[in-house]
Amino acid sequence: MKLIAFGLLLLGYIQYFATSDSEVIALYEIRTMLNDSRGVLNGWNNNQVSPCYFPSISCNQDQKVISITLISSGLSGFLSPSIAKLLYLQQLLLDGNSITGGLPQELGSLSSLTTLKLGGNSLSGSIPDSLGLLSKLQILNFSGNFLTGNIPASLSNISSLNDIDLSYNFLRGEIPKQLLQVSHYNYAGNHLNCGQNLTSCEGGQKNTGSNNKRHLLNIAIFSPIVAFCILFCWALIRRHRKGKQRLRESLKVRNEELFWGIEGANSDFKFFEVSQVVKATSNFSGQNKLGQGGFGPVYKGQFPDGMEIAVKRLASHSGQGLAEFKNEVQFIAKLQHRNLVRLLGCCSQGEEKMLVYEYLPNKSLDFFIFGITSNETRRASLNWIKRLAVIEGIAEGLLYLHKHSRLRIIHRDVKASNILLDSEMNPKISDFGLAKMFSSNDAEGNTRRVVGTYGYMAPEYASEGLFSTKSDVFSFGVLILEIITGKRNSGFHQYEDFFNLLGYAWQSWKEGRWLQLVDSSLVTDNCALGTMRCINIALLCVQENAADRPSMSDVVAMLSSESMTLAEPKHPAYFHTRMTKEEVSTIIESCSVNDVTISTPQGR
Repeated sequence: MKLIAFGLLLLGYIQYFATSDSEVIALYEIRTMLNDSRGVLNGWNNNQVSPCYFPSISCNQDQKVISITLISSGLSGFLSPSIAKLLYLQQLLLDGNSITGGLPQELGSLSSLTTLKLGGNSLSGSIPDSLGLLSKLQILNFSGNFLTGNIPASLSNISSLNDIDLSYNFLRGEIPKQLLQVSHYNYAGNHLNCGQNLTSCEGGQKNTGSNNKRHLLNIAIFSPIVAFCILFCWALIRRHRKGKQRLRESLKVRNEELFWGIEGANSDFKFFEVSQVVKATSNFSGQNKLGQGGFGPVYKGQFPDGMEIAVKRLASHSGQGLAEFKNEVQFIAKLQHRNLVRLLGCCSQGEEKMLVYEYLPNKSLDFFIFGITSNETRRASLNWIKRLAVIEGIAEGLLYLHKHSRLRIIHRDVKASNILLDSEMNPKISDFGLAKMFSSNDAEGNTRRVVGTYGYMAPEYASEGLFSTKSDVFSFGVLILEIITGKRNSGFHQYEDFFNLLGYAWQSWKEGRWLQLVDSSLVTDNCALGTMRCINIALLCVQENAADRPSMSDVVAMLSSESMTLAEPKHPAYFHTRMTKEEVSTIIESCSVNDVTISTPQGR
């Protein structure tokens, strides 16, 4: 009997430690999904024996987690589905933080939950149907988020619910009738129909007829007194309140500027709220999606005043991330030039990070010049006069970056997809996530992390990590050749026995066959002299030795003067890279076209 008793006692201890261990792991997994700016979760470690010693955690007498209280704790990030492993949880209080992402379906498995408060965060997506399984839930608060869709009818199944607040989201449709019968409810600030009789979206407990009469009498007596007091207090504090509000707004903007490193940015730059951008893009509707880049998706939007915008939203899996996000904000916010894309402002709240640009309706340059049969019309619409204007505009923009802006800036990712076109086909250089800034005395730099796009990278940068303004000059030369030929420097295209366009263009130039390089849609434009000069300039820009390449000042001078004598170019970079006929056939079968920015940790 003693042995049996000992076995039962041992089994109880094993079950206790197993349960405690699973809760410790669950809380640790929840912590890993959250960003803890204030260190309130520092005690949530996976090497603890019991979760009951974790800060902000309460347990019952059986040492099971029953409450998590982290109200206004500066948390951001996502709410982990591991919350469902806390089987005895009764209260989850996370209101007043900056948590983003969707509500986990797994919340519906917390059968002991009585209070669920996630108001005042930045949650998005729909309310899970699974919440209707929370049979003991009494208080539900999701107010002040970005939730969309309909209110699930399953919430009507929660007979214990007596307080529900879903106000100030983006919910639509009908409110289930049963949810208008709870003791306290608030659905204001949505796009909801509060019932067939258009009942108020805010409500409380119903009163008897006698109670209503007493309330009316009290209102009649005390309303004038209350009104007088309100007016008197308003007159006293109005000026003081305005002064404090102006001070708070000024300090907030100043703190934002210091954090992003944009003190001295142009006065039009703004810090947008997430709600403003969500509304402008119709909650990032798929119909408003313009494209996808390394940074993340880009959406079209429109502010209430009619201004059209383009919103670049940082993807959670982005290879660029916060460093490039801040890099772009710091550079473009301080730059103003007609040939640079205009950054209107940025938005950063928790994991949600967005850049807000002017909207340019004609997309990017590659959309027009790299034509296939289906878009020959687009290629033809970009005649030689317009292509020359694009070349000159890009050159002016690069010259501004290299010489005339406050500090010397090397873009490091000049390519066709990073040249945007406005309604009049004027070019705008975009995407400064990889740019580098130097003082006027610096000439070049070195990096162990090579970033850029294959086909546009200068040889000294790709092989040794050396970059300078001449690196941008090289990329610009490649871009000129692509604009003239309508073909990519590398990809599916095969140029006789040359691996890329550069060697083929130089060989054609040396043999006097340069006219063969010109896009067929330009042949009838009577532009032979102009295209010949631009090919000459392009070949000067892509010479293998960086010292032989012209500066952007020289390039602009050559483009603006038809009488200026041009030097004879030396062979370009990668000129000696050729292929045998067997290699040619292999490349044609296996090569794929892309224009993705890449990074190599070590200069080769």
